[in-house]
Order: sequence, then C-alpha cells, then structure tokens
Amino acid sequence: MREAAFIKKNKEKWLLFENVLQYKAKVSPDKLSDLYIEITDDLSYATTFYPNSNTVGYLNGIASTAHQKIYKTKKEGKNRFINFFKEEFPLEFYRHQKQLLIAFLVFAFFTIVGMYSASEDSNFVRLILGDAYVNMTLENIEKGDPMAVYKKANETKMFLGITINNIRVAMYALLLGLLFSVGTLYIMMQNGIMLGSFLYFFYEKDLLWESSRTIWIHGTIEISVIIIASCAGMVMGNGLLFPRTYSRLESFKRSAKSALKIMLSTIPFFIVAGFLEGFVTRHTEMPDWLAIFIISGSLALIVFYYVIHPIRLNQKFNQHNPYGKS
Repeated sequence: MREAAFIKKNKEKWLLFENVLQYKAKVSPDKLSDLYIEITDDLSYATTFYPNSNTVGYLNGIASTAHQKIYKTKKEGKNRFINFFKEEFPLEFYRHQKQLLIAFLVFAFFTIVGMYSASEDSNFVRLILGDAYVNMTLENIEKGDPMAVYKKANETKMFLGITINNIRVAMYALLLGLLFSVGTLYIMMQNGIMLGSFLYFFYEKDLLWESSRTIWIHGTIEISVIIIASCAGMVMGNGLLFPRTYSRLESFKRSAKSALKIMLSTIPFFIVAGFLEGFVTRHTEMPDWLAIFIISGSLALIVFYYVIHPIRLNQKFNQHNPYGKS
C-alpha cells in the first residue's frame, strides 16, 4: 500500500486518538489501551514499509504520549478502585443498556409464566418450591407467622450463606453465557418461574402484601443484581454470536472482559442484599412505612447506578469530547 493511501485510510482514527489524548477529563484506561494497541500496530506497519517517513515520526509521537498517560493512570493505585465504580464501569456499562433491558423483560416474562402456571395447576408450586418449603410455610401460616422462615437461622450464618449462594447463582448466569447466551436464558427462566410461583402461593393465601413487604426488603437488590448478572452472561454470549469486525476469539475476549466487570460491580450489592436478608428481613414486626422506605431506597439505588448514572456520565463525556464517544 502506498503511504498516501495508508494515511488516508487511517487518518480519521489517528485524529480521534489525538483528541482522546487531549481530553482533560479522565478517560477509561481500557478504552485508551484499545486505541493504543491499534496505533502501535499502525506504527509497526509504517516502520516496516515507510521507515524514514514523517508518518513514522508522527505515530511514534502519539504512541509515546499514550504510553505515558496509560502508565500514569495505572499508577493511581488506591484511586483506581474508587474510579472503577464511580466512572470507569458506569461509562462502559452504558453500552450494555440494551442487554440489561432484554434481561429484565425476559425475567419479568418468566415471572408471569410462573404465576400463571401456579394459578392453573395446584401442584405446580410444590414442583417448583419443593414439598418441604411449602409444608413448612403452611405450618407457619397456621401459627400466624407466615414469614417465620427468615427468623430461624442465626443472623451471621444466614447473611454469609445467602450472600455466597446468590453470588453462585450469578456466576452460573455469567458462565452459562458461554453457551451462546442460551444458558443464561435458562437461569433467568428458572429464577423467574420460581419467583412467580412464590408470589402466587402467598397471593392465594391472601398474604401477598404481608409476603411482599417482607421479601422485597432484601429481594429488590437480590433479584435486580441477578438480572444484571444475566445481562453480563448475555454480553459474553453475544461476543461469541456477533463478532462484528473482530475475529471470534478477539470478540470473545472483549465481551468476557466487559462481562467480568459487570459481575465485579454486583459484588457490593450482593453483600448488601445478604445483609438485609440476614439481619433486617427477619423483623416482620417493623412498620409498613419503614419496609416501604427500604424497598424504595433499594430500587432507587439500583436504577440510579445501573441506568441513570451511566446515561448522565455518557452525556457528560460526549459533551466535553465529541470525538471520543463511548
């Protein structure tokens, strides 16, 4: 390829990279690293075919600047962890809002399926929730304490057990995304039908409000982050299904990296959900207003962090840097 054609082909990308480097606000180090790899590939090509040209000097200059900026960013140390949750992850998660919406709709659909199936077949609840749980709950209802199941275990043991179990379910949702997202859909189906059956079981006993004000104290965050983990599984699965301009292997590497970041973001929320279930949900005597406050606050936190904050951050980023849209 002639040098002029090489420049014409890549000029727009180089200018984009220069604008990203000149952007004064913080830029995701991963985004910068991806651009850096492309520039160094072009530099290697230019060095081979146009060794004494101005193109080599130009590319070498911006590559050196990028290397210094990446190195400086990685030296942040303690701030790196805070910046990940505050800016880096939300800015990247904006690209996965579509998968999040799909995961939510699929989960909601199977929840409705669970409720409908339970209403049509009296044995369906036992099939899904198990005889032991149903019989125990019926006994608790007769004793006048339908939510007694949350009071039996030790608070700390319950907190640790629930947190570990929820993270395990989320990891299944992520890893089964390797089956081209089908495995993740299965996890959503399983958990959605279980939730729907659970809700209808208490609805049939005229205890929908009593059960809802109790289980959603922890369930709001718990169910939300399972949906988000399913979103991560879909992101990874879509990387295998739709490689776009990348090789399938490269597409998978990129999608797996994004999926793992999504999973990492859910860990603090799983801990909070486990804490609420272990230490707070058991207090069924709490007034309705307090239960509603906790549920509403939990929902607002999830919606803000995974929907509103990424959108606002993306808009802010694009306003200051029209060349570096994420």
